[in-house]
Amino acid sequence: MNINDNLLLKIRNRKDSLTPVEQRVAEYILANRDEIPHLSIKNLAIASKTSDASVLRFCKTMGYSGYRSFIVSISASLSAKEEPNGEQYTDIQPGDELETIIANISHNNIQSIEDTLRVIEFDEVQRAVQALRESKRIVLFGIGASGIVCQDAEQKFTRINKNCRAYTDGHGQLTAASLMTKGDVAIFVSNSGDTHEILDALDIVRKNGVFTIAITKYNKSGLSERADSVLSISTPEISIRSGAMGSRIAMLTVIDMLFAGVASADYDEVKTYLATSHNIIASKRKR
Repeated sequence: MNINDNLLLKIRNRKDSLTPVEQRVAEYILANRDEIPHLSIKNLAIASKTSDASVLRFCKTMGYSGYRSFIVSISASLSAKEEPNGEQYTDIQPGDELETIIANISHNNIQSIEDTLRVIEFDEVQRAVQALRESKRIVLFGIGASGIVCQDAEQKFTRINKNCRAYTDGHGQLTAASLMTKGDVAIFVSNSGDTHEILDALDIVRKNGVFTIAITKYNKSGLSERADSVLSISTPEISIRSGAMGSRIAMLTVIDMLFAGVASADYDEVKTYLATSHNIIASKRKR
């Protein structure tokens, strides 16, 4: 189950991966969300210029057995104070004052974390933490900004004496993937979930019997469909670099969840490693 379920947020995140007809239903719902609980399936079909069958398929795509349960969930999302609204995210504009930039970036990052909390599934986090606890080795795969997230994870897990390595270029990833074996855990970080280099490495480790964890946007993608455990993030639909910033913050938050989950569960074992690494670094600062 999701930690804080919000159907409207799910629709916004998954809209681009829907069929063209389902997208029409999604776009109408997001643009007219207050009236949706009062519409019959036939009226929603007419309003979205689709059909009863198309609306029902859309409901099933979103994980509901029928229209009634879908409407109940929509109503619950509307009653929540945190209902999603595309205008909550603010993009960088030419000529913005520095004060405005500071406020907007801070708000977008906070919103990305809060929205991620609404779509990430507790059971998947728990499953991923357990796999990491039992792993012989952890290998992370990410390109560009996602690679920076992988490097952050490498630094964290190394501190608790986990055999952990991040690979951020395509050739290195293929080599690392080919050498992984059963008992290892591979973490793939990709906002889109369709980066070719990531999917190539994923296919290799799956053939080697490796448990795979995906950190990716809540959406239908090659990565989300093929990984063993999917940890979804939510990111803003804005056009300039603030969108990438939001996804990076959300991904780093998921890494922190995994690290803290492992460290807390195995605290008696890892506290010595944490203390040792802290003391070594602290001693260097005194010089």
